[in-house]
Amino acid sequence: MGALRIDAHQHFWRYSATDYGWISDDMHVLRRDFLPPDLAPLLAANGFDGSMAVQARQTLDETNWLLDLADDYPFILGVVGWVNLCSPRVADDLAALTDRRKLVGIRHIVQGEPDDEFLLRPDFCRGVARLEGFGLAYDILIFPGHLPVAVEFARRFPRQRFVLDHLAKPSIRTGELAGWARDLRDLAALDNVSCKLSGMVTEADWSDWTSAGIEPCLDTAMEMFGAERLMIGSDWPVCTLAADYTRTMTLVIDYVGRLSDSERDLVLGLNAQRFWRLEAP
Repeated sequence: MGALRIDAHQHFWRYSATDYGWISDDMHVLRRDFLPPDLAPLLAANGFDGSMAVQARQTLDETNWLLDLADDYPFILGVVGWVNLCSPRVADDLAALTDRRKLVGIRHIVQGEPDDEFLLRPDFCRGVARLEGFGLAYDILIFPGHLPVAVEFARRFPRQRFVLDHLAKPSIRTGELAGWARDLRDLAALDNVSCKLSGMVTEADWSDWTSAGIEPCLDTAMEMFGAERLMIGSDWPVCTLAADYTRTMTLVIDYVGRLSDSERDLVLGLNAQRFWRLEAP
């Protein structure tokens, strides 16, 4: 049996306008349900053994729903859920989830917070400090302007496992990448931070992107993190705004085709398996 192939970043939801107000009119293709039976054939057709389901709503109900899905569908290898890390009850909330073995990480939608230094809030940091004791990683979801703050944040927790979502969403559409690359280098210098090669097609021109236009970002990520700290992710179904599942994943699969077999295996699955300490399906 070859190395596991793992999609390190995807979402599920039952759509409602109330719960998913961020899905704007120009994203109307996302205004429907996206569930495990929709993803399973896409994974299989592209040679992937499983996926990581990542939160899209900041509720404990969604976290438990994703964990229920993971119990019902073995290809969901792990869940990156949400708890209120700012709550004085965060330890109790995490303890209540300890019997859910597929909970492997926590994420907060920091990119949506009005406070640009949200990551450094004392109450938030107190919550993050609890994660290591529960064996949980943390997904960093930010925009490029937040990278300097993320560097200070990650330095505060040298034993905590972090993974940066979507390369911090570089401005591929405009080509303004110099500041992003400079600040990303500082974050990549911290060896407790990994990075997902995900979310790039939706940061490009949805109707007119090319692999060549995105490759500079892949080059930057590879130079800074190396194959040992990168993971492929689809960001499905959000990626469908710009490309179907196969084209989205082929972007990275083709790119890592130039690497050695062992390096390619790391990016396409082994890094995710090790980072989240996943069980084989």
